Amino acid sequence: MSYWIKVNYDHREYVIDLDRLSTFTHGPNGKITFWLPDSTIPIIVNRQNDPDGYQRVVNYIQKLSARSPNGFWITFSYERHDYILDLNKISSFCHYPNQRLTFWLPDSSMPIIISEQKYPDIYHKIIDYIEQKTGYLLT
Repeated sequence: MSYWIKVNYDHREYVIDLDRLSTFTHGPNGKITFWLPDSTIPIIVNRQNDPDGYQRVVNYIQKLSARSPNGFWITFSYERHDYILDLNKISSFCHYPNQRLTFWLPDSSMPIIISEQKYPDIYHKIIDYIEQKTGYLLT
């Protein structure tokens, strides 16, 4: 199923299928960022520049867990931003002996580095997901 919206960004109009996206981030300034599928182009929407597009993205995010039975969406705070991420779309994880876990956001080159000490809840949620999906136990 598709969920198409039109947003205005950087003096251009984009028509985007939100069901193809894998990550949304919400910063303290109220902006929502997501990356276009199959590219590294970020799209940033906010209430001031595109109130209609912004509200459509907010509505989609609020309904995300109910609309995505095949996804494994998690929400977490990292580096002063809130992330909403489908773990099913992460293709690699790197685990360090000091209990750090790194993965890269899909359609972006941005790494997320989660340590057990700083982010214990999300760290264990991701470790459990990896074991459940791959059968590999990271210790």
